[in-house]
Amino acid sequence: MVVLLLSACSGQPDQTAVQKQKLDPLAYVDPFIGTDGKGKTYPGATVPYGMVQLSPDNGRGGWDWIAGYFYPDNIIAGFSHTHLSGTGAGDLYDISFMPLTRPYRRQQTEGGPARGTIVSSFSHANEQASPGYYQVYLDDYQINVELTAGKRSGLQRYRFDGPQETGIVRLDLGYSRNWDETTATHLEILDSRTIGGYRKSSGWAKDQRVYFVSRFSHPIESHHLELDGKPLAADQASGIELAAEFSFDLTQDSSVLVHTAISSVSIDNARLNLNAEDPDMGFDKKHQQARELWQQELGKIQVQAGEDNLRQFYTALYHSALAPRLYSDVDGRYKGPDGEIHQTTGSPRYEFFSLWDTFRALHPWKTLIDPARNSEMMVSLIDHYQVAGRLPVWIFQGNETDMMMGYHSVPVLVDAFLKGQLSVPGEVILDAALQSATQSAFGLASYQKLGYVPFEERNWNVSLTLEYAFDDWAVARLAQALGREDLYQAFLARSRNYRRHFDPQTGFMRALDHRGHFREPFDADAYHPEDYCEANAWQYSFFVPHDIPGLIALHGGKQGLTEKLDALFNTAQSVEVMPEWISGTIGQYVHGNEPSHHVPYLYQYVDQGHKTQKLVRQVMDELYHTAADGLSGNEDAGQMSAWYLFSALGFYPVDPVSGLYVLGSPQVDRATLALENGRRLEIIAHHQSPQNVYVSQVRFNGQPVTGFTLSHQQLMAGGKLEFTMSPTP
Repeated sequence: MVVLLLSACSGQPDQTAVQKQKLDPLAYVDPFIGTDGKGKTYPGATVPYGMVQLSPDNGRGGWDWIAGYFYPDNIIAGFSHTHLSGTGAGDLYDISFMPLTRPYRRQQTEGGPARGTIVSSFSHANEQASPGYYQVYLDDYQINVELTAGKRSGLQRYRFDGPQETGIVRLDLGYSRNWDETTATHLEILDSRTIGGYRKSSGWAKDQRVYFVSRFSHPIESHHLELDGKPLAADQASGIELAAEFSFDLTQDSSVLVHTAISSVSIDNARLNLNAEDPDMGFDKKHQQARELWQQELGKIQVQAGEDNLRQFYTALYHSALAPRLYSDVDGRYKGPDGEIHQTTGSPRYEFFSLWDTFRALHPWKTLIDPARNSEMMVSLIDHYQVAGRLPVWIFQGNETDMMMGYHSVPVLVDAFLKGQLSVPGEVILDAALQSATQSAFGLASYQKLGYVPFEERNWNVSLTLEYAFDDWAVARLAQALGREDLYQAFLARSRNYRRHFDPQTGFMRALDHRGHFREPFDADAYHPEDYCEANAWQYSFFVPHDIPGLIALHGGKQGLTEKLDALFNTAQSVEVMPEWISGTIGQYVHGNEPSHHVPYLYQYVDQGHKTQKLVRQVMDELYHTAADGLSGNEDAGQMSAWYLFSALGFYPVDPVSGLYVLGSPQVDRATLALENGRRLEIIAHHQSPQNVYVSQVRFNGQPVTGFTLSHQQLMAGGKLEFTMSPTP
């Protein structure tokens, strides 16, 4: 398809001409990318930032099934309404339905109940997915299943193809036993077509509450409940392991629809959410609404590139719009981190902030392509602080998990504030940031006293110091913007604490004891979770994104850092067995996990830009592809995709609070970004080809770019960014 790219010096598009020649981005999204290998994504139906993620589950537990579904599997045990996208730990899978006909097939599955799990075999030949839609045929029961979703609800359509005149729909409220412990369930028949209830559980998120109301297209002909695996004759029940089966007459209509809305507040609020999304709406209309929401979201960028690159780009854009996600109900209420019910006063509440991952690129990406929604998300972070007394670390379902480390809410908030995209006063952000920076938990007491976290005190100590130093830089930037010179100088000094871990003899960041002595013995190639978070010394020794001149000085100048970077990319992994998250490697560089994501761009700072250009193209070409295992590491709530999106356009936020983007080598031929302020940013790569990975010239609005950075303000003003590509450096 042809994409019209207009001269954008005015920043104003010719809407009629553009619309005539737009490609359909939905045609290039493959939700199966990431469902195999390391990605840990789900293929089911959702809408941009939707509360519901209605997706199939294989009925197994374990690393491969973190998202509920693993592409190499061949069974399905149900379709549940909540899933995590690309995380390193599993949870949710709440409110699981399964259409059936007798006899049932039971199979023992990893992590399943002792009595076996009711499953069906299926084939990928009879399965498809697209934004807002999923379909699969259950071979054992001759049932075609289709899923679609709204903001707070999911709609399922089951077509029973067998000779049976009765169809069965099973609801298993105890299904999510693979990862978390069910603490309470409840189910009641509300009327002849409607049921409601809840599932409460404790897992990664310790206090999960998912209330639901489901409405069927057919009257319930009969039903029976099961409590702890035993039949129960009742119209309602409460307990731990609760399931139910509902029978429907198929003689007049062989398709049964199940429309389910969820809430963190109450059954009544779930009903409000359901009624707000028209529970009597037909499946096709609901699906079309989901498609329109995705077309609006993905249509913000029009891309011209090769077929595979289009699929990579638009699937990445799709994945980047799955988190954080809507958490408040249609009336604005939600369960807060204190366990109480709260009311939003303006912006909706968002949850699922994987901040250790997403502060690096996902949130900077949203400041460029979706600033209004990102601003709403920032309000959710501040609201969390005002209730919980501290900014979140890693939150979902109204729970602080304290997963990973750092206080990375701060750079995310500061970045949005400095870009003028946050209505919250800077002083409020500063107060919250200071609480995070001056608390005594998580090794921060020693960090403030010694300038580093000693290895006797905590695992991941080197990583903690380096990431705290970056967060300190974010506090310094905010203090400077607010005219707080005292705080600026204090946190600027703290941001240099990374230097304490540097060993000039080896050129690595190393663990220190309370006396300031390096841990011995030292092996840079080994995996040391005692000192480094999901990485080794190679990967973390370059995590100084806020002070690269300082890092250069530690290495004795640009030549020294160049040699160290060269060694990183050319030193083979010497450890035969590494953890799952050490994946997507080029030498000792690990793209499958976040701490290394900025590293290919560091060559720009040492006058070796051609190496940045070659490497970012190598990463895009080799570590992203269009098969189900097309992600080289956990998707991590959109971070892996955000790296690709920035890099494919030709730039990346090495320091996410600087407001600067470092130039690389674009993979797209052309792209047009419809910016939220009404302007348009055009990106053109002249002479683009798989061989022409080097950039001989960059021009912005016709003027040569003499450095290697562009500012956020420049890009948001709109215009034309042109790269001239070459086969030689």
